[in-house]
Amino acid sequence: MPEEALIVVDMQRDFMPGGALPVPDGDRIIPKVNEYIRKFKEKGALIVATRDWHPENHISFKEQGGPWPKHCVQGTEGAEFVVELPEDAVIISKATEPDKEAYSGFEGTNLAEILREKGVKRVYVCGVATEYCVKATALDALKHGFEVYLLSDAVKGINPEDEKKALEELEKAGVKIL
Repeated sequence: MPEEALIVVDMQRDFMPGGALPVPDGDRIIPKVNEYIRKFKEKGALIVATRDWHPENHISFKEQGGPWPKHCVQGTEGAEFVVELPEDAVIISKATEPDKEAYSGFEGTNLAEILREKGVKRVYVCGVATEYCVKATALDALKHGFEVYLLSDAVKGINPEDEKKALEELEKAGVKIL
């Protein structure tokens, strides 16, 4: 059983340039994320991909009083992954209920249980956006007792200043930045 898992956070079309809620230059990390997926797969690690999987009327959307434009709606092109996931990747859908927001891949999902069942002890996190879903997922992984590593060359934030603060916060909490 693998003791390691790669968690690929929200590498979806709507978070890339040209999408509904783009992370600036988010597409620049796609090759690096794909490289990590291949390397971790070769070593027999579990590959997990989180995704926003919002209903049409999600609470986070501006039309519903939330802060964000409509993005990653279930079954739309914008919700599609932009990285090369293996067929056996574990897909974790979050923020699937209209009235519940979820930034972390652990929030309202069975991710912690899946990782424990598979014998995972260490998780490596990459994806977008550093100061939102990446940070929340890494912090929750710590709370669930996993050893957490952030792959700094395979994350992208929205705002460089906020991204820097997020990385400092993660390191202070115990995430190892690689």
